[in-house]
Amino acid sequence: MRTINDHKVNPANDKIEITVTDQPGAGGANHVYSINWQSGAVTLQFQNGPIAEVGVNGITQEVLLAICADRLRAFQSGPYACRENALALTKIEEAQHWLHHRTLARMARGVEGTHAV
Repeated sequence: MRTINDHKVNPANDKIEITVTDQPGAGGANHVYSINWQSGAVTLQFQNGPIAEVGVNGITQEVLLAICADRLRAFQSGPYACRENALALTKIEEAQHWLHHRTLARMARGVEGTHAV
């Protein structure tokens, strides 16, 4: 297990613990993250293995980015709109673009959902 601290920047985030609870998979990434705070906890299970071979068994980066983008769009349409939120949203949308680009390229090569590079 290892702990992630990149999110710690203010008293609210300082109280949230993120722990990686599994070993890296074939691609080098971990799949299970435990997020704990004073009144609760949640476990995030990421896709583990190629969908064509093991089916859908977890969430993807794209899912988390979509949630973050939705929240920032909501803030931007309300009283908390600011330059920093707009810039963060732009970078999330850029990340979504490149992940979609990667998926479309893999589909075009006929390797999407497999371990093939």
